[in-house]
Amino acid sequence: MRDDFAELIEAASQSPLLRPFLENWSLIDLPDCWLVAGALAQTVWNRRFGMDPAHGIADIDIVYFDPNDLSERAEARHAARIRAAFSTVPAWIDVKNEARVHLWYGDRFGFDIAPYEGVGEAIATFPTTATALGIRPKAGGFECDAPFGLADLVNAVARPNKTQASREVYENKAERWKTLWPGLTVIGWDG
Repeated sequence: MRDDFAELIEAASQSPLLRPFLENWSLIDLPDCWLVAGALAQTVWNRRFGMDPAHGIADIDIVYFDPNDLSERAEARHAARIRAAFSTVPAWIDVKNEARVHLWYGDRFGFDIAPYEGVGEAIATFPTTATALGIRPKAGGFECDAPFGLADLVNAVARPNKTQASREVYENKAERWKTLWPGLTVIGWDG
């Protein structure tokens, strides 16, 4: 049986959307930085279902953790710099400082959250078990943060992570994904 981690890294490393980031990670230059969430999962699903590597990928999420600068301006400056450095990647690049998410989360999602203590804590709240995921290059290989494991990811299962996401957020994602990846197994909010 194929190693789930190896499958993830192979899919990401061969993706024309993700490979530029993994090969040029030093250009990102942010503290506790990770490539996370949907673009990773969707890259694995595209490979599994024999689809174009970029199929359905709306954006590429890069997160970092800098509690020393919680300003929106700094986050926007980093995002602009990274978008410029990777301007040949044909996808929106979303850069977020997870240390400042609590400052805007309530306005966007209708309830307040406590500040995260690190990127790992933030990843553990992503709306599905398959997308609660982050990777980054490290000396000699890659590091992975997958608090729910990789089984749902490689088996193409969308399962809600009720840690923080609402039913509405999950169901909207699941509906979009099922349309784009018909072979995806979607587990309903209630089970």
